[in-house]
Amino acid sequence: MDDLECGHALIRNVLSGHQLKTLQTDLATVSLTNGRGGVRNADKRFPSVDSLAKSEEILKLVDTYLIKPVRLVRAIFFDKKIDNNWSLAWHQDKTVAVSSRFERHGWGPWSIKEGVHHVQPPLKVLKEMVTLRVHLDDTGVDNGCLKVLPYSQREGILGTEAIKRYVARGGVVHCEAKAGDILIMRPHILHSSDKVLTSGRRRIIHLEYSSFKLPCGASWV
Repeated sequence: MDDLECGHALIRNVLSGHQLKTLQTDLATVSLTNGRGGVRNADKRFPSVDSLAKSEEILKLVDTYLIKPVRLVRAIFFDKKIDNNWSLAWHQDKTVAVSSRFERHGWGPWSIKEGVHHVQPPLKVLKEMVTLRVHLDDTGVDNGCLKVLPYSQREGILGTEAIKRYVARGGVVHCEAKAGDILIMRPHILHSSDKVLTSGRRRIIHLEYSSFKLPCGASWV
């Protein structure tokens, strides 16, 4: 198992031309209004996303970074373009979606989003997760590629001021990618993205996997 030491890795040419075409066709009818950049539970809404998430090549890649057994815990389709544009400030992904609320030390705060319980788990849970960002388009600085700060996941969960101090140190990496490439990262690495500046699109399938077994009979949703 690779510990993903710097917090991220870009894997080239994971998807075949046929896989790309299938995904692009299946997602072609998705229409997102300005301010709504993503479609949650994409694996349950689009057969091609479900097939991708369960495919041998994806699970083999995930197994490189997590101890088995692993399971998909979140799937989102993002479509950033000029008429549906946004930027993201430096942040960490530090909440998970679960089937029910429970009381356990280190879990919280809790919230409900779209009828689903979300919670910030202890750091050890995030360390047993990886995020795969599957690129359906060539993605560069001009159309909102992800920016990361390598090794920042080593700092644990950071508050607002700590994030500002870390960002001020510099060392930003722009994760430019080609269609079919996959960026894999720890969810709590510091990352951000800018708005699209060209007429092109930046479509991403965001897949999160975990090997952590939830307590108190709760399940991942």
